[in-house]
Amino acid sequence: MSVHKEVKKVTTNTLQEMKRKGEKIAMLTAYDFSMAKIIDAAGIDVILVGDSASNVMAGHETTLPITLDQMIYHAASVIRGVDRALVVVDLPFGSYQGNSKEALTSAIRVMKESGAHAVKMEGGKEIEESVKRILSAGIPVMGHLGLTPQSIYKFGTYNVRAKEEEEAKRLIEDAHVLEKAGCFAIVLEKIPAALATQAATEISVPMIGIGAGSGVDGQVLVLHDMLGLNVGFNPRFLRRYLNLFDDIKQAVGSYVSDVKAKDFPNAGEQY
Repeated sequence: MSVHKEVKKVTTNTLQEMKRKGEKIAMLTAYDFSMAKIIDAAGIDVILVGDSASNVMAGHETTLPITLDQMIYHAASVIRGVDRALVVVDLPFGSYQGNSKEALTSAIRVMKESGAHAVKMEGGKEIEESVKRILSAGIPVMGHLGLTPQSIYKFGTYNVRAKEEEEAKRLIEDAHVLEKAGCFAIVLEKIPAALATQAATEISVPMIGIGAGSGVDGQVLVLHDMLGLNVGFNPRFLRRYLNLFDDIKQAVGSYVSDVKAKDFPNAGEQY
């Protein structure tokens, strides 16, 4: 009889414990079964099914075009590959803004149809009511402050946010609002490291940074960026762990050559 080792699942509670103990949280995005299976096996704590799928999977310029149905498709694919990680799904643009009732409906669909563990929403005070409403249905919510890509047309730029005192003050206020509303964690994107550290110190829930320095409780990157699949994107905060674009291109090139040269399949590769 084979002894099946029980996998200790990461929960929202686990993340709180990690913050308390000073253990950093490692988070990456994933959008499909195969990649989710690999990064889960590698020991990632949190998988974000990001609306960045709009960019890296669908080729759009912004995150705005992706739909709730498409997010559910990606989330369900990821869930099937995961044993341990906490899976959080972005509520896409237009599925929650300005309407807490719609926000709840969207969150319920994500949970029911994908089997994910939590949802993520961008914004501060303006989403407070939606956060509370979603939480009242027992659905955990992760917040997202700083550079919020769904508001790109309002900002007009992907530059660092909250460099000015007024915006920095508002970010800390928003973080307190989200904490009080009941968010279990907050992503801080592209803000000065000192401000992110202040937020992580003042707020009791885990702060996960992307381009927010090392003083936060964890880090998140887009999988395709850190694996070097996405070559045109070189922000300061990105560390590339592989250069898969070149590796895959070379492998495909070799396959093409072997087929053309009638070298593939060889005698041992046929029936």
